[in-house]
Amino acid sequence: IDNDRNFLKSHHGVALSESPRNISFCGHTINASEDVMIVEDAREDVRFHDNPLVLDHGAIFYAGVSLTSPDGFKLGTLCLFDHKPRQLDDETKSALLKMANQVELLMNLRLKNAKLTSTKNQLEQHNNELSDFARSITHDIKSPLTNLLFLTDAVVEDSESNDSNVELHVLKKINDTAITIADYTDNLLDNCLAGETNNDSVETVEINDLFKELKLLCDPTAETAITMTTDCETIETNKTSLSQILLNIVSNAVKYSDKENIQVQIQCTSTAASAIEFSIKDNGIGIPANQLGAIFNLFETGTSVDKHGSNGSGIGLSTVKQLVENLDGKIWVESSVGVGSTFTFSLPNAAVTQQDLSKAA
Repeated sequence: IDNDRNFLKSHHGVALSESPRNISFCGHTINASEDVMIVEDAREDVRFHDNPLVLDHGAIFYAGVSLTSPDGFKLGTLCLFDHKPRQLDDETKSALLKMANQVELLMNLRLKNAKLTSTKNQLEQHNNELSDFARSITHDIKSPLTNLLFLTDAVVEDSESNDSNVELHVLKKINDTAITIADYTDNLLDNCLAGETNNDSVETVEINDLFKELKLLCDPTAETAITMTTDCETIETNKTSLSQILLNIVSNAVKYSDKENIQVQIQCTSTAASAIEFSIKDNGIGIPANQLGAIFNLFETGTSVDKHGSNGSGIGLSTVKQLVENLDGKIWVESSVGVGSTFTFSLPNAAVTQQDLSKAA
């Protein structure tokens, strides 16, 4: 029912598909106080005796139940007509009320489904925009990196010919860092193009090689004591996602430290049920207990600033949590203010090659 018309959205035995509201029985039903509005003989009812539906269409008997939205708005009715006078017993009234309740449920489910479909479409559009953004960013990063690599290669060659050992060492560090960043950027782009990370997108990851890349990205000057202990040589997982997870956590450990001697200890352990567990322990500023439950929420930055006085974006740890969960893993954190934090995450591992490498890298 709208302001002026009464629509028959679904009907049987009635030729009409709509009628003016000012002559409709249903217009009275949605204003009625009783659960079921019943007109046993409209010809004897002062409201309907001269109604065109009665005179022209033989609508003698009527029973109607309001259909109500979850917000309490009456949207229309479920109703019965007959061409002769009738009475409804309690059992029939109960059946009509139950049918009306079922109609309400179906309408509400359809509304929720429409909203979910709209949300899904918005998320797909948002994901497409993020993918386009990632492609653009990786392209923009790649160009200056290529130029940097070209320049450092040229200077390294010149330094080798001039036997300038100190400068050569620094330039090689810059060159190695640029290569690692370029590879990491390529992996990010590949991961973006491949779509959502899943358990099928796996490769063999050399743990020690991964650590070397991580250390170079997080601390190219080697001023931070970043060490790793592992009992496995390789794992089967998505390397790009694992790199992103570790890079974010370790970078935070370096940035959010108030100690003169920054220490980050990474432990990689194979566990039961073909799983691998990473534990990253730091001696940083720590996280207050009242913030631990929210640090993985999107845009949750907490109250701490890094050692440069800057606030985080609140995106990194939320992304970490999503990456871990996309790999069917889980992540948790323990922390003590002034002492440091330990981030631990567990991932499925299709094949763990056991090897006792329990030594700091």
